[in-house]
Amino acid sequence: MRPETEHMVFKFNLIKFERLFLYFLAYSVLGWIYEVFLEVVVYRWGFTNRGVLFGPYCPVYGTGALLFILLFRLVKGKKHIGEWKIIEVTAAFLICMFSATVLELFASYLLEYFTGSWPWQTYKNYAVNFQGRIALSTSVRFGLGGLLILYCIQPVLEKQVKKTGPKALSFIFAVLIAVFLADCAAFVLSLF
Repeated sequence: MRPETEHMVFKFNLIKFERLFLYFLAYSVLGWIYEVFLEVVVYRWGFTNRGVLFGPYCPVYGTGALLFILLFRLVKGKKHIGEWKIIEVTAAFLICMFSATVLELFASYLLEYFTGSWPWQTYKNYAVNFQGRIALSTSVRFGLGGLLILYCIQPVLEKQVKKTGPKALSFIFAVLIAVFLADCAAFVLSLF
């Protein structure tokens, strides 16, 4: 590969990474807002920081959304009509439901190992659950939430990010990743 071609590939991959990180962070913040809304408005438990980090974000939501976006490319076709669109939407629902459930289960074990517990409520009282860590009803909500992300939120978010110039995108990325990494470092240090 010629040096200028390598530079173009690197630049493209960097822009792609910056966009993915911004999507990750946006969905992490939206997940935090969703969790706080449930806690304060729906369940009326009062406010607590619903994330494992100090900032207003739940990285598990950002990770789940990135999984949805990346895995959705496997089933997304061109302009489908009729029953092909139904198959695409059904496949997307199942992919979101399954991947988010596996992610939640994995995250619960990981957080329990490092912190002694996982930060979300136990699902022991739910009709169909596994060790109180995952439950069928929440898995269905993950599938529905994934459809909301893939068909409603992500297209708007992509459009806004693409409108942002490369220099502005790089600046926003640099600031946000520095804040996020500092928060991660503070969290790790708090474990010791």
